[in-house]
Amino acid sequence: GVKQMIVAINKMDEKSVNWSQPRYDEIVKETSSFVKKIGYNPEKINFVPISGWAGDNMLEKSTNLGWYKGVTLLEALDQITEPKRPTDKPLRVPLQDVYKIGGIGTVPVGRVETGILKPGMIVTFAPAALSTEVKSVEMHHVALPEAVPGDNVGFNVKNLSVKDIRRGMVAGDSKNVPPQETESFNAQVIILNHPGTIHAGYAPVLDCHTAHIACKFTEILSKVDRRTGQAVEEV
Repeated sequence: GVKQMIVAINKMDEKSVNWSQPRYDEIVKETSSFVKKIGYNPEKINFVPISGWAGDNMLEKSTNLGWYKGVTLLEALDQITEPKRPTDKPLRVPLQDVYKIGGIGTVPVGRVETGILKPGMIVTFAPAALSTEVKSVEMHHVALPEAVPGDNVGFNVKNLSVKDIRRGMVAGDSKNVPPQETESFNAQVIILNHPGTIHAGYAPVLDCHTAHIACKFTEILSKVDRRTGQAVEEV
C-alpha cells in the first residue's frame, strides 16, 4: 500500500477562507483523525497549505501564509524517500493501448510495473499466450537500451498485428515466469462504501491496471484488520 503521504490543502486563496490559519488548523485536525484511523501517523505527514491558482507555497514560501512555518509542497516532495524499483521481479507490462505505425509496425504501449524490458527479448502476452521478439523500446521518441519499473514505453514487436493484442493484456519475459491466464485468485479487498451487502456470488467489475472485466466472489475467506492486514474473523 501507500507508505508515504503528503496532505496538500488547496484553495487557501478562496474568499471564504482568505488564507485563514484557523481554517487550516481545522482541516489538519479532521484529516489527522481520519488518517490515524486507517493506520498512518499524522506526526510523520506534512500538511501543506497551498493555492494552486496563484502558486502560493508550492515552489516558494508565500507572504499570504506568513503564519505557516512548514515546508513548501516542492520541499515536501523532495523529502519523500524514493522506493526501490522492483527490477528483480519477473517482467510485467500491462498494455494501455496498441498502435500500428507506418514504417515501424505494431507498437504496444504500457508502463513497466516490474522487471526489465529490453530489445531482443522474447515476450509473452497473456491471456492470449502469444510470444514474439521485441525489436525496439522507446520512451518519448527516444530509443532505450532497457526500460525499468515506472517507465511508460512503446515497444515494437515482430509478427503480431493490432488485432492480436489489445489493452488489458499483460506482457512478460517468456523465459522468466511469463504471465498466464487464470480462472481464480485470492484478493484482499478494501470496502470504502457500499449500499448493500457483499457475499459469495457478488459480481463486481474488476479494474486491474488496464484490464476491465466482470468477475464473481466465489467465497469470502476472512475479515482482516485494515491496519495490519491480519485476519481477525474467519468467515
